[in-house]
Amino acid sequence: MGMWKNVVGCLAVASPLMAQAQVDLTKLDRDMAGPKSQVMVLGTMHLRDMPADFKAASLDSVIARLAAFKPDIITIESEPGEDCDLAARHPAKYGPDWCPKTDAAKAATGLDIPAALAEIDKMLKAWPAQPLPSQRRYLAAVFLAANESASALVQWLQLPAAERHAGEGLDPTLVAMLEKLEKRKNEDDLIAAPLAAKLGLQRVHAVDNHTGDNVKVQDIKAFVKQLEAAWALNNGEMKLRRKQEESLSRADDMLPLYRFINSPESMRVHAESNVVGPIQAKSAEGYPQIWVGGWEIRNLRMVANIRETFRERPGARVLSIVGAAHKPWFDQWLSQLQGVEIVDTIEILK
Repeated sequence: MGMWKNVVGCLAVASPLMAQAQVDLTKLDRDMAGPKSQVMVLGTMHLRDMPADFKAASLDSVIARLAAFKPDIITIESEPGEDCDLAARHPAKYGPDWCPKTDAAKAATGLDIPAALAEIDKMLKAWPAQPLPSQRRYLAAVFLAANESASALVQWLQLPAAERHAGEGLDPTLVAMLEKLEKRKNEDDLIAAPLAAKLGLQRVHAVDNHTGDNVKVQDIKAFVKQLEAAWALNNGEMKLRRKQEESLSRADDMLPLYRFINSPESMRVHAESNVVGPIQAKSAEGYPQIWVGGWEIRNLRMVANIRETFRERPGARVLSIVGAAHKPWFDQWLSQLQGVEIVDTIEILK
């Protein structure tokens, strides 16, 4: 008997995989009481990179398909106000330009980011079914003070045209800011905010996070050079797909483009081109591998932030709008969460 114990012990040392607990966490929720949350990840182009003649109307069919999904919660790839406040309090670690400044909104409302976030929570807990225009104007101003500009735009877009003016904390400077956001080439402002307004939601949720990929290396120029060289080793398929994406991006209707970039094949190419080169690259400093570590931390923290948005809402329908490169990680890790089912994006975009 003692001999067999020794043999088993030796095998466990020789094969670490055998020593790991084989627990399939994805099956723990099979008998969940009540419906599971439905989470859909929309991979997107960064609209700032679209051609100069790009028109927001070309997104109408995409927004219509997303509206048919009827999400209760929409998340975006933007830094939340809380992270902006954290970075501002630790400039030695994060640098001075982590987020846009909120000075104008603070001057108009008297609220810094923590105070604005607390005011938002207070207001939304008591938000009426039929808010007054004055309430929407004030909430928009508070969202700007909290560095949550896309949510400010959600309120602004739900105001009748005649009510889109200064007042209740919105001074002319903030009004001009919101009018600029309406036209900005950004998926937060041209997809997420109009969709949330169309659905009668009061906000979108910023879930980006750069606290884990703010790497500290001795030679940042060498870091960037090595990383770019590593990406170039494995970018043949991505170059081809980029050309196809560019061609589709010139169309009057962006729906075919979004079907293309959210396809399983596109997701495979994005994942491999992003990571395989850096993982395989030889570097005395390990710079490419350091980048991969930061990329994974960023995605893990973003997924955790998404999960937090529906923690108190089991069964919620959630739409996460994020740069297409993140979608493979989001789909994989979100699918492992308890009480969560991933919705096929292509099915929604049909």
